[in-house]
Formats: sequence, C-alpha cells, structure tokens
Amino acid sequence: MKVLYLTKYSRNGASSRMRSYQYFPLLVNDGIEVIVSPFFDAEYLELLYAKKPISKIKIASFYLNRLKKLFTIYSYDKVIIEKELFPYFFSWFEKLLFVFNVKYIVDYDDAIFHNYDLHPNKIIRFLLKNKIGNVMKFSNHVLAGNDYLATKANMSGAKKITILPTAIDMELYDTKFQNKSNKIIIGWIGSPTTYKYVENSIPILNALALKYDFELQIVGAKKEPLTNGFIKYIPWKEETEVELISRFDIGIMPLENNLWELGKCAFKIIQYMGCGIPVVASAVGMNKEVIVNGENGFLVTSEKEWMSTLGKLIEDENLRIFLGEKGKKIASNNYSTQVNYKKLFVILRNI
Repeated sequence: MKVLYLTKYSRNGASSRMRSYQYFPLLVNDGIEVIVSPFFDAEYLELLYAKKPISKIKIASFYLNRLKKLFTIYSYDKVIIEKELFPYFFSWFEKLLFVFNVKYIVDYDDAIFHNYDLHPNKIIRFLLKNKIGNVMKFSNHVLAGNDYLATKANMSGAKKITILPTAIDMELYDTKFQNKSNKIIIGWIGSPTTYKYVENSIPILNALALKYDFELQIVGAKKEPLTNGFIKYIPWKEETEVELISRFDIGIMPLENNLWELGKCAFKIIQYMGCGIPVVASAVGMNKEVIVNGENGFLVTSEKEWMSTLGKLIEDENLRIFLGEKGKKIASNNYSTQVNYKKLFVILRNI
C-alpha cells in the first residue's frame, strides 16, 4: 500500500507532527509506503513565528507545488489530507477528487472552519463560509480530534467520521527525568501563536507569586532563553520536549471561551498527563472531556479558582503525585499513539 500524506506543515509544525508524522514509522513497520508532501515548508513557520514578512512569490510557490502534486494523485493507493488542500481557496479541488472517485481521508485537530465563517472580512466570510463543510462532505472519511469537530463533520454530511484524539507516544513519555529545582515549577508548553492564552494569565500568576515561591516556565513561545522575574522562557526542541515537561510540578492550560477554542484537542493536557504532571486547565471544550474535576486534574472558570487551585497544588505534594498518577493512566489508556494507530490502520485498510 502506498499512502500520500498532504500535510499542512513540515515536521516542525506541531499539528502536522502529532496528527501525521508520528504515525509514519508505525505505518512503515506494517509494510506501508508513506510519501509526505507538506503545503508550507519549514522556513515558512520560522518566519511566521518570528513575525517576519513572507514574500508573495514564496506563498504562490506553495500553491503551485501542491497543484503539481495533485497531478500525481493516481500514483497512490490512499490519500490523507490535513485540513484542506489549498488554504483560503474554494473547495473545488476536493470536489474534483470526489468527482474522479479519489477517496480521500481528511483530518482535523482545530476548528479551522471558523477561519472562514468568522473571518472579519465579509467577502471571505461570504465566499468561504461553507468551504470546510464541503471538504468534509466530499471526503470518504473524516478524522476528528474531538466531539466538536465530529459534530461539524456530521452536520456537513460526511459519510464516515472517527474521533481520533491528538495522541502522544507513551514509550517516549515513560522516560523518567529528575526535577533538580528547589522551587515548585508551574509550566506551560506551546507555540508563539498560542502564547496569548498563557500571557493573559500572567496577572493571575503575578498575584500568586506574591504568596508562593515558584518559577513559571514557558516552553516554546520564545526562540532564546530569557528570564523575567519568576518567569523563565525556554526554547522548544522536539528532542527535549518530554524532558522539559517532566521537570514541571504543575502543568497549566488556560484558554479563552470562544468558538475557536471549542475545536482545541487538549493536547497540552495530554502531554502533562503523559509525564505524570497534575493539570489545571480552563473549563472549555475538550478540556472538560479529558479532565474529571478533582479526580485527575482541575477545571477552573475564574481568576479566583485559578488562584485557589494552583495554591492548593503548590502546598500539597501528595495531591500532585495522586493527580499525576491518575492522569498518566488516562493518557496511556485513551490518548496514546499506539491506541490511535490501531484505529488509523483499520481505516486505511478498509477504504
């Protein structure tokens, strides 16, 4: 079997890495040939995160390269598309695949349909508001990261839908690392594009720092290591990601409560749990599916709850250990790459 993955990003894009690239070794081990063709290259993300200009010629080349790849589509037995073929363009090409009987799988870990139906530009809203719904409808199978995305697929008329959470490789997360800090470490991991969520919570953490001696470690929001008071910014690297999370005493996942956030797949929570780290998260979207409040983590809705819950965890080491152990079992049983792969393999085989 020869499978073409039309991903959005190269491996340095978290969504593509976790939804696609991490399964490639497993597919190859099962005798499946994998060819990957990202829409954007690695340099694009580096420029995007650094907020540097990206030339229109470079952007045009991405569209041209994807178009060229589509002319080879019949060379493959299966096709998996991450989100859409062409960002900010009509679903014409997905419809052509449908018309020419190319049965493709489409994969979502974000509510990207809100990029269009909630876009501030009225013209984009008018022209593209139904785009992702059409992509789902024309597909043979939709892989949805959570219930919210699956509901959208169902409303769009998708033929088949499987909820496939964004998962972690538990063989990597079972590695033990020693926290050498004398301080409690509250940690967050993410990208520059999601940093706004933890940035909005820094006033709460500032207030908490007046009462408790802890360090806030923010991984992935800055390129260079920086320290600002009790806050330490640490660059992200794939090879050190698990080690850095393992050094946290408490993991946090603040979110805003908007439609876009309902499509989030609680990946940070799953990473923290995989490392046996207790979690405090906003009671939004899939966070409420993963966390049972007070049993394997804490869900909060207000500044007061953030303060009191984090304070409780800072003070109680036994509670941190208990919640961490419960979370790790849940990550292993429900959100592991190994569990997901079994579902993915069956889907590929049956199309």
